[in-house]
Amino acid sequence: MHPDVNDPSTPGPGLDPAEARALDENWSEIQPPAARRILIAAVEAFATRGYHATTTRDIAGRVGRSPAGVYGYFRSKEELLYRISLVGHQRTLRTITDAAASDADPVARLRAVVFDFAAWHARHHTTARVIQYELGALSEEHHAEIAALRRQIDHVVRETLEYGVARGAFDVPDVPGTALALLSLSIDVARWYRSSGRLGPEDIGALYADLALRMLRTESIAP
Repeated sequence: MHPDVNDPSTPGPGLDPAEARALDENWSEIQPPAARRILIAAVEAFATRGYHATTTRDIAGRVGRSPAGVYGYFRSKEELLYRISLVGHQRTLRTITDAAASDADPVARLRAVVFDFAAWHARHHTTARVIQYELGALSEEHHAEIAALRRQIDHVVRETLEYGVARGAFDVPDVPGTALALLSLSIDVARWYRSSGRLGPEDIGALYADLALRMLRTESIAP
């Protein structure tokens, strides 16, 4: 592997400066500012240590507070994970829905969907690691709410594939399975992506969109 590729073997998902800036921008609507700082600290801690290994004291220490200072804004560590998961999945759904509505041509539509979904998981890899890999720690009620959002995301990809099949652009014998494969490929970007690698989010998006089209296009579709 090229030495400066975003290397999935790199140990320990740390928070890089680009993602630190992105976190501050992406959670800007969380008010008051103290609550936003706590939420960002939770994202950093969960992504770095894992949900179960992180304590409320760990999160509080990142923002110079006591655990009681966290509970003044969030009732529990699980509520922090829920809020992160909710906002993260809502934004992911909005991203992929907008991409699916961006073009009537089935090839261009699928390209946009895969490009934007993969690029989102690279650009917001710290948040994405938390919302994709810590779902099992949510309460039953919160997990059901997030699962509903994930089904909506899956539905957008299935509809995109069905749209292309109906117009003769794609050869997809198993639409649900193919949708799951495409989603899984892009989600995994969050596990290994590093901003210090040679591939930026747009590079990742373009690569994955090209791979998807190579897998699905019929022979009649020009390269």
